[in-house]
Order: sequence, then structure tokens, then C-alpha cells
Amino acid sequence: MFSKISVLGEDKAPLYQYLTQTGGEIPWNFTKFLVDRDGKVIARFGPKATPDSPEVISAIEKALAP
Repeated sequence: MFSKISVLGEDKAPLYQYLTQTGGEIPWNFTKFLVDRDGKVIARFGPKATPDSPEVISAIEKALAP
């Protein structure tokens, strides 16, 4: 969790500059990103996806699988 930061425009936070490099801009700041152990964005979920939704849990489990 972060405090409020800019996710669009010229003052976009460096984290969001990185996260949106390949997937484009985010429609709302509740967009969620799953990042692997190497720092690569491996999944992106829209604002309506909850952290405990089946799609998010499935992606996390897949990322943690040996």
C-alpha cells in the first residue's frame, strides 16, 4: 500500500512509469499489478478486481508455483 501518489501525467510516480510501460495507462488508481521475483510485471487487474478475487489468487498461486 502507498500513500496517494500521481499515477498519470507529467508528475507520474516512477513506480507507475515502470508499471505502465507495457500495458499502457491505467484507467483508475485501483488497478492492481502482480510483479514476479525479478521485478517483471506478470499480471494486471482492473479496478473492479478485488485482492481476494479468484483471478488474482490464481495468478499469485501460479507465480509462486515451483
